[in-house]
Amino acid sequence: MRLQKYLALCGVASRRHAEQMISDGLVQVNGQTVTEMGVQVQETDTVCVRGERVFPEAEKRYVLYHKPMGEVTTVTDERGRDTVMDHFRDFPVRLYPIGRLDYDSEGLLLLTNDGDLAARLTHPSHEVDKTYLARVTAHLSADEIHRLRSGVVLDDGFKTSPAKVRVIREETFASAVLITIHEGHNRQVRRMMEAIGHKVLLLRRVRFGPIDLRGVEKGAWRELTQEEIKALKEL
Repeated sequence: MRLQKYLALCGVASRRHAEQMISDGLVQVNGQTVTEMGVQVQETDTVCVRGERVFPEAEKRYVLYHKPMGEVTTVTDERGRDTVMDHFRDFPVRLYPIGRLDYDSEGLLLLTNDGDLAARLTHPSHEVDKTYLARVTAHLSADEIHRLRSGVVLDDGFKTSPAKVRVIREETFASAVLITIHEGHNRQVRRMMEAIGHKVLLLRRVRFGPIDLRGVEKGAWRELTQEEIKALKEL
């Protein structure tokens, strides 16, 4: 099988992230550093990441974590910041995040060692809905809501797909908005709001596909139920 798929089966990272690790020269096969895609490996090959041998994991685990602000969604951080993985160093299998949440965002984050499922859930072609609660400056006009629902052009020229938008509360100088998107561009919700003239004051992901955040306190986690795992695999 391809090396990136093998790494995903080992619970090292999603296939997409594994490709980046290969490009960065972090992976060795039979003692030789590999930096190109397409390398095929077998179970008899010795595969190492950062000098540590890795093996395919038979047991698949799925975790929902309520990420607080102030943590990065990476395995390690060059700047020494807290990462979500600090909470799972002693977990019996090697987990990694499905997608990302910004350092200054909070909410629902899924982690697993199931590389195939992670790849499917994050691939743009599958259009998995993700719902965010955004507290933004001022009130959204009917025209601004229509623009979000029609797709807006971001600062890099990318036009977003139509979003589902619902204002759930208006305060004196702010609004609380539920917004559902299926894309995953960098800081997308914040940039969508900036495109219509609003700044995001707080951003919390409250739903990923069929999984929601209810009942999980900030900084806490739980494993998914069999029903939830089945629902994710059926997306």
